[in-house]
Amino acid sequence: MPQISQLAETYASQIFWLLLTFGFVFFVVGKMMLPKVLSTVDARDQSVAGDLAAAEAARAAADQAEENWRVQENAAREAAQKRIAEARAKGSAKAEKTLAAAGAKNDAKLADAEARIADASKAAMAEIEAVAADAAADIVARISGAKVTSAEAKTAVKAALNG
Repeated sequence: MPQISQLAETYASQIFWLLLTFGFVFFVVGKMMLPKVLSTVDARDQSVAGDLAAAEAARAAADQAEENWRVQENAAREAAQKRIAEARAKGSAKAEKTLAAAGAKNDAKLADAEARIADASKAAMAEIEAVAADAAADIVARISGAKVTSAEAKTAVKAALNG
């Protein structure tokens, strides 16, 4: 075969061109394209790392803000509970004071009413005694014809009413 016999003559030339072509491709890819690709990958890695760091810092800031908010909320809640307790205490004290004043006023009115009732009761009893004494003196005079003095009739009526 003639192609195989030419192989020895062209072998060195083919190896030379093969090495030259691979060297050229290696130079173009290795020295021109690869650095650009590596710089793009490095930039992308740095961008991702920066974004992750920024996200982590934002998360930490958000956690701190939430913690601060919770502390403020708890403090506000405690202050509100304290104000409510103070308002209840003031209201209770004021209500007790008002009730005590009203109770004292009612007690005074009740004592006054009891005194008036006692006075009216005494007056009514005296009136009843006077009417009963007059009636008793009248009845004794009509039935027995004896004359009874008003003082004797009052004494007899008192004795009968008391006992």
